[in-house]
Parts: sequence; structure tokens; C-alpha cells
Amino acid sequence: MKKYFSLVTFSHTIFAMPFAFIGFFLAVTTTQYTFQWPKLVLMLLCMIFARNSAMAFNRYLDREIDAKNPRTKVRDIPAGRITPAAALTFTLLNCLLFVITTWFINVLCFYLSPIALLVVLGYSATKRFTALCHLVLGLGLSLAPIGAYLVVTGQFALLPIFFSLAVVCWVSGFDIIYALQDEDFDRNENLHSIPSKLGTVRALNLSIFLHVLSAIFVILPAFFTNVGIPYYMGVIVYCSMLVYQHRLVKPNDLSRVNFAFMTTNGIASVVFALFFLIDRFIHH
Repeated sequence: MKKYFSLVTFSHTIFAMPFAFIGFFLAVTTTQYTFQWPKLVLMLLCMIFARNSAMAFNRYLDREIDAKNPRTKVRDIPAGRITPAAALTFTLLNCLLFVITTWFINVLCFYLSPIALLVVLGYSATKRFTALCHLVLGLGLSLAPIGAYLVVTGQFALLPIFFSLAVVCWVSGFDIIYALQDEDFDRNENLHSIPSKLGTVRALNLSIFLHVLSAIFVILPAFFTNVGIPYYMGVIVYCSMLVYQHRLVKPNDLSRVNFAFMTTNGIASVVFALFFLIDRFIHH
């Protein structure tokens, strides 16, 4: 089990999971639908199964690339801790469990489950043909708030879309920063990424632009539903973390990329979600 947790980098669920809680409790507190423990558990299971399948497939598909890259050759498949066949089996099992779980939620979630899997699994192939792979990753994680909202309501709405757009821009922006580590490797291996296409400086500028858009999208819900001081406090922390990570990473100094990637973004998502939930419970 420890090996598989390592394979799927389970700690990275800290990015999307808080936004799934946001989508779930947004539905509970802004619609006529009430909180139900079974639906919350099913939502969490969907998040886990989708995350597991996406990351395991990424490691499976990129195993030869990872073996060439000095930064990633210590990952589980290149290092021989997990076989490619085991990773693929783990992927298929989690895909099956994801679809089965959606069956117990509602019809819409079940019908949309193959599309969701196509997005989260398809990301792994995109670096082979487009530098927009970062946006596809953002799109995959952005399904969390919309999907969680659908678990409760079974119908689409505007509010969760704002949070999903915030996630698209946020994740795409910090993935560009993370990809700076592989700029030369990607260029030499004919792999596509924003840093390898635009260079470090312009890639960082694009990341800043995306994070500005993300900040705008977390502010917009305040114009469409009642929010209070806790929500604005969460927005301040979220935006502060976005600014802070760009102060950590400089074109001539990438030594703190991992800290900016994991720590600041983890704080941004978790703290923002906590303030959101506090605000929802106050106003519900």
C-alpha cells in the first residue's frame, strides 16, 4: 500500500480535494438540497479513485521518459519498485471503481464519468504534442468543484463554474512553475511545455497572468451569493500565497520551485477551503 501511495503521490490530493469540499458544501448551502453523509462519502471515493487512476496512468505512460530524466528516474516504475503491469492494473481497477461509485450517486454523474476519466487520463499524453498540457492538467483538477456540486444536485449551475475556472488557472499557473525544472530536458527530448516553448522568463510571466485570473475567479462568487468576512479572509490568504510563490521563484533561481509548488499551493487550497466552509456555515 505504501508503494502505491508513492506511485500516485497521494499527498498531492491536497490540491483538488479542498475544492471538492467547496463544490459539495456550496450545493448544500445555496440550494434546496440537504447534507447527506452517503453522498459526501461517495464524493470522496470518486475523488480518490479518479486521482489514483490519473496519477498511476501518468507514471505508467511516462515510465520511459521518467527513466531518462535525472529528476524523475527515482520514481517507482523506473526504480523498479512497481512494475508497469501492476501500475496499469491499478489504473484500470481505480477507473472501474470510479464508474461504479458514480452509479450510486445519480444518473448524470454516471453518464459523465467516462468523460471525466478521459480528461484526467488524457492529460498524460498531451506533453507529447502540445505545450497546452498545463491547461489540460488544470482542466482535470477543475472537475472537482463542479463534480462535487453535481453529486449533491445532479444539475449544473454558475457558481461552481467560477471555482472550477479558478482551479484551471491556478493549477495551470503552478504547473508551469513546476515544469521550469525540466525546461532543457523537455526541449532535448522534443516534449512540449510552456517553459520549453517560451523560455523561463515568458513562462513565469504567463504563470503570473494565469494566477491573476485565478484570483479574479475566486472573488467573482461574492457577487452572486451572500458571503461574509471569513470568505474574504480566505481570498486574501489564497491570493497572498499566489503572490508569495512568485516571489520565491526567479528566472535565475529555481532552487525553491518544489517549496513553491507543494507548500504554498497546499496552504492556498486548504486555508481557502476552511474559510469558505466557515463562511458557509455562518450564512446557511
